[in-house]
Amino acid sequence: MHNIQPKVSIIMGIYNCANTLKESIDSLINQTYTNWELIMCDDGSTDDTFFIAKKYADQFENINVIQNEKNYGLAYSLNECIKHASGEYIARQDADDLSRPNRLYKEVSILDRFPQYDIVSTAMAFFDETGYWGEIKSVEKPQPNDFIVQSPFCHAPSMIRRQALLDVKGYRTNRKTYRVEDYDLWFRMYANGSRGYNIQEVLYDVRDDRSAINRRKYIHRVKEAYVRFSGYKLLELPLASYIYALRALVVGLIPSVLYKEFRRRKYNIKRV
Repeated sequence: MHNIQPKVSIIMGIYNCANTLKESIDSLINQTYTNWELIMCDDGSTDDTFFIAKKYADQFENINVIQNEKNYGLAYSLNECIKHASGEYIARQDADDLSRPNRLYKEVSILDRFPQYDIVSTAMAFFDETGYWGEIKSVEKPQPNDFIVQSPFCHAPSMIRRQALLDVKGYRTNRKTYRVEDYDLWFRMYANGSRGYNIQEVLYDVRDDRSAINRRKYIHRVKEAYVRFSGYKLLELPLASYIYALRALVVGLIPSVLYKEFRRRKYNIKRV
């Protein structure tokens, strides 16, 4: 499976995900595309996460795990992974999600065939303890105006040209961008001239269960508003777009039970 120089480096921040990590890694091992390496960064886990990751690293020469001395957050962990990555393309995966078998193959095909794109992502399906309940599909060829309403790329299933990522110095670890690191990254990459493409096929499954809803906090909406304000300015978007930054603050006030129902209605396009 492993070449001396893998074309794709998959980066994964892992933190207290012992219950889902094995299934997530297995979905990568089962990819039809095989020229990849996986670099995981354990962010100070207190459960068996690191030991599970270490077991895979001991068994597979293209899987590696590093450790933070304490919990620094996702952006820091991903930047640490990037330091150890050797691939031409950098792919993301979350430790509680699943990649469908052709995901890497189809993303690599886009970046290989279309040099004008630095970013490629895919449609995603949502699942919880009851099964699949919906999906999200972003615009195929996002333009700056597509940043106004929402992030134009799904982060977890994305693949990025390494050099384009390094050109903007990777993820910002500023606390103001915490949990919206991806939106901030896309803004900065587009401002730097990058463009991207969204595969319209569902190639990635997102675990969106009770624990995900429990991680929802109002402070994250405040940070989203900050990223929107600064990003709109960076891309020189119309002043009217700033209403969506304020909208993020309003949505953050919706009780979790109503927010969950709102998400289901928004993304339940069809059963998959």
